Amino acid sequence: MVEVRFFGPIKEENFFIKANDLKELRAILQEKEGLKEWLGVCAIALNDHLIDNLNTPLKDGDVISLLPPVCGG
Repeated sequence: MVEVRFFGPIKEENFFIKANDLKELRAILQEKEGLKEWLGVCAIALNDHLIDNLNTPLKDGDVISLLPPVCGG
């Protein structure tokens, strides 16, 4: 199981799920209506390291964070 965490304005509860890689996890997340808009703009961190390859394998205990864009001054 991996833990999925959401930050900022994403209104979802963190949860645990079984997924083999980020591509599979993304397909699962796209089924959630409240996340569709965020998946295209969020950065993804795996165990606190930014990842851009959806073929990255996942293992038990991994933590995936969806990080929405922020702006400030």
